[in-house]
Amino acid sequence: MKALTLFAGVGMLATSLAYADTPAIREFRSLALDPSGTRIASVETVSAATPGKRPHASIVVRDAKSGAIVAQYDPCAACSYEQPSWSADGQRMAFIGSEAARNSATLYLVSAGKTEALTQVKGIASTPRFAPDGQQIALLATIDAKKAAGATEAGARLVGEIGSSEDEQRIGVVPVQGGSLRLVSPDDTYVYEYDWAPDSKGFAVTSAKGNGDSNWWIATLGYVDLASGKLRVIAAPKMQMNLPRVAPDGQSVAFVGGLMSDFGSIGGDVYQVPLAGGTPRNLTPNYRGSFNGLAWRGKQLYASALIGADHAAVRIDPASAAVQVLWQAPVTTRAAARQGRIDFSADGKLSAFIAEDFTSAERIMAGPVAKPVAITQDNAHLQAVISARSLSWTNEGFQVQGWLVGPLKTEPGKKYPMVVTVHGGPAAAVSPRYVGEGDLGNPLVRELTQRGYFVFMPNPRGSYGQGSAFTSANRADFGGGDWRDILAGVDTAIAQAPIDGQRLGLMGHSYGGFMTMWGVTHSLRFKAAVAGAGIANWISYYGQNGIDTWMPPFFGATAYDDPAVYRRASPIETIKAARTPTLIYVGERDVECPPAQSMEFWKGLKAQGVETSLVIYEGEGHALRKPEHQKDLRARQLAWFDKYLK
Repeated sequence: MKALTLFAGVGMLATSLAYADTPAIREFRSLALDPSGTRIASVETVSAATPGKRPHASIVVRDAKSGAIVAQYDPCAACSYEQPSWSADGQRMAFIGSEAARNSATLYLVSAGKTEALTQVKGIASTPRFAPDGQQIALLATIDAKKAAGATEAGARLVGEIGSSEDEQRIGVVPVQGGSLRLVSPDDTYVYEYDWAPDSKGFAVTSAKGNGDSNWWIATLGYVDLASGKLRVIAAPKMQMNLPRVAPDGQSVAFVGGLMSDFGSIGGDVYQVPLAGGTPRNLTPNYRGSFNGLAWRGKQLYASALIGADHAAVRIDPASAAVQVLWQAPVTTRAAARQGRIDFSADGKLSAFIAEDFTSAERIMAGPVAKPVAITQDNAHLQAVISARSLSWTNEGFQVQGWLVGPLKTEPGKKYPMVVTVHGGPAAAVSPRYVGEGDLGNPLVRELTQRGYFVFMPNPRGSYGQGSAFTSANRADFGGGDWRDILAGVDTAIAQAPIDGQRLGLMGHSYGGFMTMWGVTHSLRFKAAVAGAGIANWISYYGQNGIDTWMPPFFGATAYDDPAVYRRASPIETIKAARTPTLIYVGERDVECPPAQSMEFWKGLKAQGVETSLVIYEGEGHALRKPEHQKDLRARQLAWFDKYLK
């Protein structure tokens, strides 16, 4: 298919076709800057956020200075697109088109303005990357996949002999001329991430044997030889690893390592280890920030990081371990999945990324690394509908940060209810996300503020943004110091905004769901709560969930070796103290936090005579994907808080 040359009027046309009562919003994702820094490819959609309908996307190429659209590619009307990737010379681009209904994926190549299908995978595929010599393209493929990749996706049905057949994600390669995909990495090993070696003869990988959902927490760093497919372990540190990057001289590998609770939720220090093998060296010890993106540019490492409330572009000199912040701002940045949050040109002088904050919608930023500017104006018509501020407070020697959003205008002398939202993880962080009209504009926060609520989103100890020591500060102490940090943050919010301390709500999902269950069994401050995909009993959870290898790094031992530490953190142990009306929800096929945990807490509340409701969403995993379920849940959450806080 030939590229479609588009003009500025296209954006206006798309907007005019949107539903009149909901402002259109252009979404950007999977951004990739070409090596020269002159063009940007991304996956884009325009939507009026029509309930129950997801817009079709296309691959859009823009001029990196003006933001003008120069080409658009959409070879498959039934496909969702991900991860455009440029060749080293910038002359070609590859991307993946996936058809979930057919459980298939196609690798597309764009060359000289034409699009062709290089190869098709019966299953799922991701992360296409050109070999440095330009002769082959690699990708990650799961043949005949039983489920979407990742523990947050709905699990496969547990029938038959459990554990006898696992999905294995492997590296596959195909010549740029096209042909059959050749699977390279071992067939008993799940590869999470990879990077080409500069000689195009192999890959640095993070991988583990067995179940891919469960074993990322014990993955090793290795090297896979392209010719033989043999895997050699480079390092096996007792930490979680993301973003392996082979140095241009082929002598070492850099990666982000630390205590992480979900694959893809990245935060830690930057390490370097010889490609031949050895002990990783921490290049950023005691750094007061969390790195979440990484790329070699010559002899320097360029990274993205969360530093307090800001996302930042950072340069690291491996020789001296000097770290220099090149740019930072209180926004959320994104580039491409498994690529980092900021993309850099080949010479490290230019950058590009997607940015948003609570009051300004998504836009592409590009330009010199130290001075990027917005090059898209597609969402400039979208107005701020809430107020937002970053709050900081100290507690027990820790500097803690969080976000407080509220109505755009408040009445003098009036006090407003507040809902405290605890993020998942625990190794994660709340960062700004645009709140606007429609289902794509953070709708729950919008509707809460429109109904007269403040929403407080703390980043207590255990979160990213303050360094590795802060992230690991709640190890074997879930519901301890992190809960006290949250309560101290609530006091700070009440002191700084017109909030009624007698009308507080509490909610969260995953680790936030656990913290909600913990909160209602350890405090009477909250008058209503919503616990999503929570954990009531860490002992029973250990044997029920599909990702149990994540727990020893956080608890210090297995539940069989030290059951006491698990019991101490279990809300079910203190269920008799609960008095707060609590709505509970979970996905039917949740691998990470199985429905049995929500059922156990629901029954415990009912036994104490506490008002409660449990909703299990059919076919859903840890993250609710179906628009009709998202809409139903939001209506229930709003009604629950209105009932008890209004």
